Amino acid sequence: MEFKDKVAIVTGGAQGIGKCIADEFRNAGAQVCVIDRQPGNHYVGDIASKEVMEAFAREVTGKYGRVDCIVNNALPLMRGIDECTFEEFQYAMTVGVTAPFYLVKLLKEHLSKGASIVNISSSRDRMSQPQTESYTAAKGGIAALTHALAVSLAGKARVNSISPGWIDNDYTVYKGADALQQPAGRVGNPLDIANMVLYLCSDKAGFITGENICIDGGMTRLMIYHNDNGWKLTY
Repeated sequence: MEFKDKVAIVTGGAQGIGKCIADEFRNAGAQVCVIDRQPGNHYVGDIASKEVMEAFAREVTGKYGRVDCIVNNALPLMRGIDECTFEEFQYAMTVGVTAPFYLVKLLKEHLSKGASIVNISSSRDRMSQPQTESYTAAKGGIAALTHALAVSLAGKARVNSISPGWIDNDYTVYKGADALQQPAGRVGNPLDIANMVLYLCSDKAGFITGENICIDGGMTRLMIYHNDNGWKLTY
């Protein structure tokens, strides 16, 4: 019960990685406040809306008076340069960068001593597939926002980010190339991310701030050349 009576916020916490993070906080004793577009027993709303963010912040602070942990996890839209409209790109940036910034701004004066903020980025903040510009730009933005906030909030809160690689929300066990392309030998699952979130929010991580931790089974460290380790480029 390491987080007993702590107040934790998780955006996008109704499904996938966010739900796992919220569940693990609850298992550790925390009071968890989730905001998500998906209907359910949580605050339902779109964090792309300034008014929704303000109302959510008022509800949390009105109920608890303080916040100990903020996890900015909500997923931005993924569209590529061939199809992504101006409005879609702007929406992705709002969900992925503006909303995390504004939520922290709204709650800054309510952060408890020793508070922790964890932003969920992606290994796509450093590598890309074609046609992923909106998502990749948002994830790169939140990674940079992390160290800026860590400096601005020095002495008030620690701020770190996590960059997940391939995470299977259904805990599927992959074999063959899908597993072996990660040096760790498997595809990740939501607990791999949730465990690090809770660690970064704990006193054990008290000397870690402004850091980005990539949890991808080592995939971004594997150098790939044509005809190396069975890899072949076809074109």
